[in-house]
Amino acid sequence: MAIPQNKAELTKAIVNNYAKLLAELKTIPSDLTSVRSLNGHTKNTLMNIKDLIAYLVGWGQLVLKWNHRKADGQHVDFPETGFKWNELGLLAQQFYKTYEHDSLETLFEKLDQTVNQILSLIANKTNEELYGVTWYQKWTLGRMIQFNTSSPYQNALSRIRKWRKLNS
Repeated sequence: MAIPQNKAELTKAIVNNYAKLLAELKTIPSDLTSVRSLNGHTKNTLMNIKDLIAYLVGWGQLVLKWNHRKADGQHVDFPETGFKWNELGLLAQQFYKTYEHDSLETLFEKLDQTVNQILSLIANKTNEELYGVTWYQKWTLGRMIQFNTSSPYQNALSRIRKWRKLNS
């Protein structure tokens, strides 16, 4: 799918990529979701399906946090307080740890809630707010949302399909 260039395309990319990912995730037997056999977000590490979902929840929640803080005129630590952009593997591990005690069902609920909150955020923004002004460094808000939602959903789907082929 092409990179979204407006509000409608961003919404469509998130909805479509999330639907495909969710359909794939729902076919994985629950007893396999805690097995660390999926390539992790840090070189030479393994994660499980629950970690992957936690990663997606974590990034989605960061998008919401960034927007909330900016809307309130507060400083935003990008990507997150205590982490630099070159430490995203460590941030991924933090997401795994944050949600490690959640059940698979709870993680699915949190991911659904996060996606719905992001879609609501987009719905309440104008196309100009999403794509007409720089929001962080050289990036628009729409692009920052896409970087952390539809693109990771597509990436996660590819990871799962590759994992399936190797483990079938």
